[in-house]
Amino acid sequence: MHSSFLKLVEHSCILGYERAALVLRRGPEQKLWGSIGSGFRSRKFHHRTTTNCCSTASAIVPADDKYGNKQVISITPRLYDYILSNVREPVILRQLREETASMCGSQMQVSPDQAQLLAMLVQILGAQRCIELGVYNGYSSLAIALVLPETGFLVACERDAKSLEVAKKYYQKAGVSHKVNVKHGLAADALKSLILNGESCSYDFAFVDAEKRMNQEYFELLLQLVRVGGVIVIDNVLWHGKVADPMVNDAKTVSIRNFNEGLMEDKRVNISMVPIGDGMTICQKR
Repeated sequence: MHSSFLKLVEHSCILGYERAALVLRRGPEQKLWGSIGSGFRSRKFHHRTTTNCCSTASAIVPADDKYGNKQVISITPRLYDYILSNVREPVILRQLREETASMCGSQMQVSPDQAQLLAMLVQILGAQRCIELGVYNGYSSLAIALVLPETGFLVACERDAKSLEVAKKYYQKAGVSHKVNVKHGLAADALKSLILNGESCSYDFAFVDAEKRMNQEYFELLLQLVRVGGVIVIDNVLWHGKVADPMVNDAKTVSIRNFNEGLMEDKRVNISMVPIGDGMTICQKR
């Protein structure tokens, strides 16, 4: 049973947060491909299974001694359920999540632990002006709007009108409609409009969860709109683990992989790739 959870990286995020993406494969070790500096480098990770009378967890340890003996835990369904049980999810967000769960495309909705992190970042920043690219049904944008002060607002960009109707319904139910400026259309066009309107360097926070092959263009536009010290968060940077597999080279995967490598060298921002959900990179503008 323990070996069933050994393969969690290649087809899920590095901690395997999404249970549907768990892939069962036997074997004492796996090979992880990651970008270190430039190019790909093969690294082996040994799996260790830690057991007590109540729980089972699988951990990986780099075979290269230069990484030390630090164990990194692999998230099992039981452990992820525990993580979710420690998320402070407002009732209105739970209602939206449960309504969305039965809809086509529900996998596009961020997870509760992701939404909680986004909301906390907004609060830590003391953000007043925020942008979201890719609203879907509004779970993450609602989480942000709920913690914004009454004087704050969120520019929410989404191209799908049907999804926006669900989002706007919940903005209304939550009493935050006055904080959300909905823009129906292409995200890049909305950002260019804000720049032309003289709003450069006036935003505190941005969350990007839209067309993955457009990430670089979104990022360049957001760097113009976000102030120094502001934060840009990019979702799906691990892309179900495909970015770490050199045998996967479809257009979206290559685009995300190239974007990640570019961020490593981008001195305009401080970065931290966080293995939550499908992976998020938090960037602070210098």
